[in-house]
Amino acid sequence: MRPGPPILGHVPSPEFRYEDLLPTGPDDGPTHFPRPQDPADAWAELAAGNRRFVDGTHLHPNQDAATRNQLAAGQRPFALIFGCADSRVAAEIIFDQGLGDLFIVRTAGHVVDAGVLGSIEYGVQVLDIPLVGILGHDSCGAVAATVEALDTGPMPGGYLRDLVERVTPSVLAARQAGLLGTDDIEAEHVRQTGRLLMERSRVIGDAVAEGRCAIVGLVYDLADGQARIVDSAGDIGVAGGS
Repeated sequence: MRPGPPILGHVPSPEFRYEDLLPTGPDDGPTHFPRPQDPADAWAELAAGNRRFVDGTHLHPNQDAATRNQLAAGQRPFALIFGCADSRVAAEIIFDQGLGDLFIVRTAGHVVDAGVLGSIEYGVQVLDIPLVGILGHDSCGAVAATVEALDTGPMPGGYLRDLVERVTPSVLAARQAGLLGTDDIEAEHVRQTGRLLMERSRVIGDAVAEGRCAIVGLVYDLADGQARIVDSAGDIGVAGGS
């Protein structure tokens, strides 16, 4: 694994390696935790968990005291979910996962900033996570606010303006493609977010290009609980969505 850029405020030495940030402990720390090993298996596990959630047949895995104690030695999550901060879209619940399974990054409207990029690079490069899921949802307030600002003119104040400005390129791309409904625009925002991650981060882009990681874009339906694929990059074992 080649040296990478600094993350989370860490200033690397010339010999800096991402591997040096991995926790250590008995039995080589987290490496003994079973998990999906490639992007397709990781997506299969997420999809199976979402089906359980929709059907009401939850397993609630890895939520016991023994798992909690074992995870004190370190973590090896099998997927990273970059999603909207909406309280109705909790990834561990809708994918029926538990402690140590998912590495979660959330912002309102799943907008990308330096902290998001650093967090996802940490998951992909340090924790060797094979799948990044971008989780949007219908009736997204950030998308609705951006559409309203573009249509009516006034921009919100404070840092809400920053959110709107970061969602604006996705809204414009959607409209250029003839997508006018809020939910269709949200799906396009998910697609644009995945492309932005690969464009902005060499670490993420290289991991996808080399097959070590894949990105799957998802839109969650608040009413029926399903997370549907709208885009993908890399091999997740199924078609890349509509």
